[in-house]
Amino acid sequence: MDNITSKPTWYTSDAAFDWLYPERIQRLSKQHWTPMEVAKKSARFLATGTKKRILDIGCGVGKFCLIGGHFFPEAQFSGVEQRKELFHFAQAAKERTNTQNVNFINNNFTKIDFDDFDHFYFYNAFFENLAEEGQIDQGIEYSVSLYNYYSRYMYKCLENKPAGTRLVTFHSLEDEVPPSYQLVDATVDFLLKMWVKR
Repeated sequence: MDNITSKPTWYTSDAAFDWLYPERIQRLSKQHWTPMEVAKKSARFLATGTKKRILDIGCGVGKFCLIGGHFFPEAQFSGVEQRKELFHFAQAAKERTNTQNVNFINNNFTKIDFDDFDHFYFYNAFFENLAEEGQIDQGIEYSVSLYNYYSRYMYKCLENKPAGTRLVTFHSLEDEVPPSYQLVDATVDFLLKMWVKR
């Protein structure tokens, strides 16, 4: 039971968290949404310091931001998602969990000012452009050229950030990571990587 007086159970497991979403969205969880343990490790690394502003690039239904916001209330988590439907699911989950330090933006990430954020989380949102199957939906355009464009764009934005900027990548091909970012930790069979700009 989840209400104001009981302790929320959504954060006990991935399966419990997925109940925030419709069944069709739950079925996408294993392939497309950040696992809870990965979200907690990533948020812990990114939320270091006080009042850090963290951006999830391609946040889907908002799972990373909501988990990060719950466990690290002193940080501000934002997620940008171009699909309007997923953005609405993220907003609904935010309202249901009453998470105050989370914000969702319905836009393409290329319209976001990276200067507004301190650190970044990236669960390879661009890979759909390379995959032959397994995309979330067919509502947006996919192409190798889009993958290359997005990777180059993110690379330039990250390159312009100051020393000390933190980045977490999960399942990334690392095309978007500038060489100025030093790998400082890696877990989950090297799929989860934590970087700091030198």
